Amino acid sequence: MFLGTHSPRLDEKGRIILPAKFREELANGLVLTRGQERCIYVFSQKEFERIHEQMRQAPLSSRQARDYMRVFLSGASDEVPDKQGRVTIPPALREYAGLGRELAVIGAGTRAEIWDAQAWNQYLEEQENSFSDTDEDAIPGIF
Repeated sequence: MFLGTHSPRLDEKGRIILPAKFREELANGLVLTRGQERCIYVFSQKEFERIHEQMRQAPLSSRQARDYMRVFLSGASDEVPDKQGRVTIPPALREYAGLGRELAVIGAGTRAEIWDAQAWNQYLEEQENSFSDTDEDAIPGIF
């Protein structure tokens, strides 16, 4: 499970050093792809395969499902971290997420997310205001 917030930097070659807590789960390979809210989703290879299998269950006749899969899968890039735990973020994904040098890598349970640090701080500030208003309908069984 991916947890916490980490603050790596993007190097001049477009690489980040994965947080130490995430490396074991991602050591055998990972998939980077477009996330919602202009971040990059980071999945272990195994988790990405599970999600892809779920997507395959969607009816081909559903335009919304087709559109989502096209955006999600066309931006996907499978990567293997090097011995130092570095992974290259492809230029198209860096541009999509508006990544600068300062990043925020957050744990989101079954995935990690890579955000531009300023964008993450702004998003978090906006969402913290409504955090206490979340009811059981949004996340069943939590409250």
